[in-house]
Parts: sequence; structure tokens; C-alpha cells
Amino acid sequence: MVFLVNLARVVFAPLIQPAAAEFGVQTATLGVVTSAAWFGSAAPRLPTGYLLTRVPRHRVVAGTGLALVGTSVFTGFATSPAHLVVGAFLMGLSSGVYFIAANPLVSELFPDRVGQAIGVHGMASQVAAVGAPVGLSVVLLVGDWRQTFFGIAAVAAVTTAVLVVASRRTDLPEAGTEDRSLLTAARAQWRVIVTGIAFVGSAGFVWNGLFNLYGDYLEVVKGIDPETGRLLLSLMFAAGLPAFVLTGMLADRVPNIPLLLGIVVSFALSVLALTVVEGVVAIAAVSLLVGYSVHSLFPAIDTYTLSALPDQHRASAYAVFSATMMSIQALGSGSVGLVVAGRLGYTAVFQGLALVLVTVAVVLVGLYRSDHLPSGGTPGQTPTAAAD
Repeated sequence: MVFLVNLARVVFAPLIQPAAAEFGVQTATLGVVTSAAWFGSAAPRLPTGYLLTRVPRHRVVAGTGLALVGTSVFTGFATSPAHLVVGAFLMGLSSGVYFIAANPLVSELFPDRVGQAIGVHGMASQVAAVGAPVGLSVVLLVGDWRQTFFGIAAVAAVTTAVLVVASRRTDLPEAGTEDRSLLTAARAQWRVIVTGIAFVGSAGFVWNGLFNLYGDYLEVVKGIDPETGRLLLSLMFAAGLPAFVLTGMLADRVPNIPLLLGIVVSFALSVLALTVVEGVVAIAAVSLLVGYSVHSLFPAIDTYTLSALPDQHRASAYAVFSATMMSIQALGSGSVGLVVAGRLGYTAVFQGLALVLVTVAVVLVGLYRSDHLPSGGTPGQTPTAAAD
């Protein structure tokens, strides 16, 4: 299921070029489509946090599958940019609900190795990002880009049925039964929430603006054709496969704040390098660095937050954190697209964003050295023990 809900977000990045060609608009203009998918992913996270105080996590997860079936079919019939924007938003909703319900559930199923479990779960999600550009290229060879959405709907229907059967045969944890107030959790855990947002909100904004317009950036600035651009995008996503697993395991063993600081700085420097290098080989090499560094951020930040939050606050506080950071991320591609459409070049935009990200990291280093950042969970401890 995690493969499908992430596919619902990332599939729009490689298809905006063929969709723009069909609708007769500039590719950068359709950056709003990818932003809509991420806004859709952000929108239901707070309501889902409240829902989880009343409904078991596994039932909410199953509901996302049903939602994905209907929204994918709706998007597949898109006949205009506006229709595609609405479809992207609706498909994003399912991913937002899923991650709020599933990530706490995963951490509670494996309380003694949260990072590793989150890393493996994230790797499964990342397979969708890797396969989306190549898969779309195959679809375009045999048919229309809309068929991608009908395929997602069909697979989601089967997967949801399998998930329902499996959940009935599994003993599920009861760790979240005392989590009954979203507001109480937010007040009690605000320092962890704000710290997590500072890390992943800033870096996620840059990443969202970069990967969603990566193909157009390569074509306009680097002179690389769209098909090669989709392959390079897949390569960048592929770097996330080992990043999720290895960083998830590392997050179980080392203090999380220094790890997060190193990841954010590495990502910012790799984005700067991408704006400088020329040639397919050099761009591919730097794209691997970009992909590895940014995808290391996600298991590290989830390990940090989920291991720091106690049972009675975990799902609700995680929902507040996730909703806020996703709203910030979602602005990335639309903002970059609008600025570029306004005649400011991609290179200047990405270099400026990378420098801002370095500045954020410097501020966070200062706060960490002055003991103003909560350290999070202790590596090797269960979430409950770490938070007590």
C-alpha cells in the first residue's frame, strides 16, 4: 500500500511534460499540479490525527486504499489543467491519511528498532518514486499518460482487499489507545514538533521544488532531452533505496540531531553542485548525491519524532508535525514554477534556495550547541522508554 500512496504523489513529476504538451501550456506552469498533490497530502493530516483518536490505525489505512481507487479514476479522465490539478489534490489526500496512520503503527509494531522499520517501510515507498519516470515512459510508448491512473486504481483495489484480510489475521499493538486529544498532545510535545518541522520543512521545500521540475530544469538549463531527464530522475530516486534502509539503521545507533544536521547540509551542498556541473555523466553523479542525502532525511526525521513521542501522544503529535511540514513542502514546486515562469532562471532559484537552507542549518547548529533543541529518543531504546 505504501508503494501506491507514494506513487499517487510522485507520478505527477514525470508526467507534467507530456500533459503540458497535450494541454498546450508551459511545463513550468503545471508546477501547480505537483504542488496540488502535495497540498492534498498535507490537508488531511490533522483531521486524520483526530480520526485516529477514535478509529483503529489499520482501518484508516484500509480506507486510504478505497479512496485511492476513486480518485485515480477521476484523475485519469482529466481533460484540462484545472481537472488535473483537482485530481492531483484528491490523490494526494490518500497519501496524507495513510502516512499519519501507518507510520505510528509501524513504529509500534517494532518498538525496539524504529529506525530500521521506518527505513524498510520508506524503501518500499521509494520504489514507487524510482519506477514512476521509467513506468511513465513505458506507458507513453504503448498508450496515453492517463492510463497510468487507471493502472493505479486497479492495483489499489486488489491491494486494499489483501490488506483487509491480513489485518484480520494479525495481532495489532494497542499502544495508541490512550491517545485521545490532538490539542493535548500538541501542547505537551511542541518542542519536538517544531524541531522536526525546522529540519524537514525547510529541506522538503527545496526538494519538492527541485524534483517536481527536474525534467524541465534539465531540458531548459542543461540541454538534456525529456526521456533522458526521466531516466536521471529515476536515478536520483533510486539513490533513496539504500538511503532509507542505511540511514534508518544508523538513526537507531547515533544521536539523531547531529545526524539530521549533517544530512541537511549535505543536501544543500549537493543542490549547489547540481547547478554548477555540466554533462550527463557529471549530472548523474551529483543527482545520486542529491537523492541519497535528501532521502536520508526522511527516515532520520521519522525516527527522531516517533522515538521521542510517548504512546499517549504519538499519533496526534505526529499528525500535527506532519501536517505542518507537508504544507511547507507542498509550496516548493508551485513557488519555483511561478518564479521561473516570471523570468527568473532555474539556476538562480536553486542556488538561492540552497544558500537559504545552509543558513537554516547554521541556525539549528547554534540552537543545538546551546541545548535549545530536544535531543529526541535515545538510540536503542523503545519509544516509550525514550520519552519518559
